[in-house]
Amino acid sequence: MTGHLPAPQLTGHRPAPHQTGHRPAVLAIVGAGPRTTGLLERLAANAPELWPDDRPLEIHLIDPHPPGPGRIWRHDQSPLLRMNSMAEDVTMFTDESSTVDGPVRPGPSLAEWAAQFSGAGPRHLPYTEPGDPEVLAELRTLAPTDFPTRRAQSAYLDWVFRRVLTELPPTITVTWHRTTATAVSGEVDGVQEIHFTSHRTSLRADLVILAQGHLDSSPDPRHAANAAFARRHGRFHLPPAFTADADLSSLRPGEHVLVRGFGLAFIDLMALLTEGRGGTFTPSNSADGALTYHPSGQEPILHIGSRRGVPYHAKTRYRLQGPRPPLPRYFGPEALDTLLAKSTHGPLDFHRDVWPLMAKEIAYGHYHELFHAHPNRVTLPWPAFSSTYDQLPWHSPHMKTLIASSIPNPTDRLDFATLDRPLAGVRLPSPSALQNHLRTLIAEDVNRRENPHHSADLGAFHALLSIYGQLPRLVDAGRLSARSVTEDLDGWWRGFFSFLASGPPGFRLRQLLALSEAGIVHFLGADVTIATDESTGTFTATSPTVPGHTTHATALIESYLPTPSLTRTRDPLLHSLHTANALTEETLTDPTTPHPHPTGLLKVTPTTAHVVDPSLSNGPHPRRIALGAPTNSRGIAAFARPRTDAPAFRQNDGVARGVLRILRGTSTAGERQIPAVSGETAGI
Repeated sequence: MTGHLPAPQLTGHRPAPHQTGHRPAVLAIVGAGPRTTGLLERLAANAPELWPDDRPLEIHLIDPHPPGPGRIWRHDQSPLLRMNSMAEDVTMFTDESSTVDGPVRPGPSLAEWAAQFSGAGPRHLPYTEPGDPEVLAELRTLAPTDFPTRRAQSAYLDWVFRRVLTELPPTITVTWHRTTATAVSGEVDGVQEIHFTSHRTSLRADLVILAQGHLDSSPDPRHAANAAFARRHGRFHLPPAFTADADLSSLRPGEHVLVRGFGLAFIDLMALLTEGRGGTFTPSNSADGALTYHPSGQEPILHIGSRRGVPYHAKTRYRLQGPRPPLPRYFGPEALDTLLAKSTHGPLDFHRDVWPLMAKEIAYGHYHELFHAHPNRVTLPWPAFSSTYDQLPWHSPHMKTLIASSIPNPTDRLDFATLDRPLAGVRLPSPSALQNHLRTLIAEDVNRRENPHHSADLGAFHALLSIYGQLPRLVDAGRLSARSVTEDLDGWWRGFFSFLASGPPGFRLRQLLALSEAGIVHFLGADVTIATDESTGTFTATSPTVPGHTTHATALIESYLPTPSLTRTRDPLLHSLHTANALTEETLTDPTTPHPHPTGLLKVTPTTAHVVDPSLSNGPHPRRIALGAPTNSRGIAAFARPRTDAPAFRQNDGVARGVLRILRGTSTAGERQIPAVSGETAGI
């Protein structure tokens, strides 16, 4: 049944048409995760200015997963899975740093919200305790610098959603349809009809927003041969997938498994196949926080390799010791103005034109913290260093001389090449030598990220976040060469950023070390190559890090997320729109590139996020908007670190204001609403 929101979450009763003289406007949003919650928050914030107080607006959310958390952050997943952000670094709310046109409406971070359950902070309305006693117990002891479980984040996102509902004006109502959208039809500038899974129900709307979030894809053709090999020999093969949803039950105890991918997907896999199968960690008798793993006997044996051959760097556990670096400095609006002016003479090249400014910005954040927090480790006062640093190009010999003469210890200097490829050129005589080498690297990394002596790393992290906030403007301008976007920005830069800034909490890498010592995890090295051996029916792995050595296994897991693809998407709505030629895949071309570069991303307009429609000469569809991961609005996460002027909040605000203006001028859908069939929708 279709339900109104029960008290105290009522957004207000919809006035009857004869009372207001207006038919309701109707907005349908496909997807009800945090991206949609953020958009609803901005709709609530902007409604007093942009929405008439006597006009009803019906908002319909279409998602089989619970609104607020959505699929990725739903409560129904393993309690072993955690966030890779500290509780104080997660917020869904705008703040004093937000450069939005609508009003700023601050709210608590995850840490501030959790503090109410221990009595350490004020209550946040609407006040409700999570129904899961384990989650409530976690929240009562959650420190700002802890890494919460995803279930704790799910509870926070659920609360944010319900708070947003209370902030909507009385004329705006929200209904959740617990189903899947399969198709959208309708005239270009007319009513849009959204069809549901059952094929018996549909919904008419004035405007449709696609916000499905991260989506599954059918395996890339390059995985087909390995899948066929696995079927032929009765082996296990898992293509790229969301680890929390993958079926790992057929992996046998003691079975040797090749794992390609050493990022966050692997960390989840590691937890599910070890602690998730009954193993336990206990503290070792050492002062460095080391752990000991006690196997249950149900674990498979994991052989892990990747291009870099090492796990993502651990997240920092400390705060800045000096003042916050004033960012952006070298990669801000003025620098982008200069770059865009330069691009009138030809496409920008990422490594030639853009990366030197980004590198200088990252290093500035690093050295700002080093000089202010650790002045005994430098030879110049900060004003003298920074004034010279300002004037020098990043790649100039004088810059290298300045850094070397001002910072005596090489470990205090920022070395991008070593950071990016720590195993480059490393050749070891045996697998056992590689295990020892990797354990040393990982232990050093964890210690560095937990010791404020190295807080300059956090200064670099702040600069990385600042850069991410500026990149959308550069990408949206379309001035980068096609190769620079697909290979350098979407390829190298995204991987480098994730490797450096989006790694796991340190305790996960301590667990990895314990699993290595216990013989459950084995390291393969860098530039790993996966092949098959028909004679033995096994998958094989080789790496130049240990020349001449081959590892055999009876299972293969591609441990990374599916790449976006409109041609291979498993989302039925995007699939149907793509099949009907109602969507445009972003395909990049420029005079310097002989062949087009398809990205697999859904193309939307840069500022308004309207779907680019081939039937409109690749113009914007006036009634369809798309947000989030499947689109070419790059680098815009659904939630953010506080006080970073998050791109997602800026986009949500701009789209919300545009939506209210569009809907203010429509009234057609409410006249032809199709009733929902019982069981297809649910009240919130």
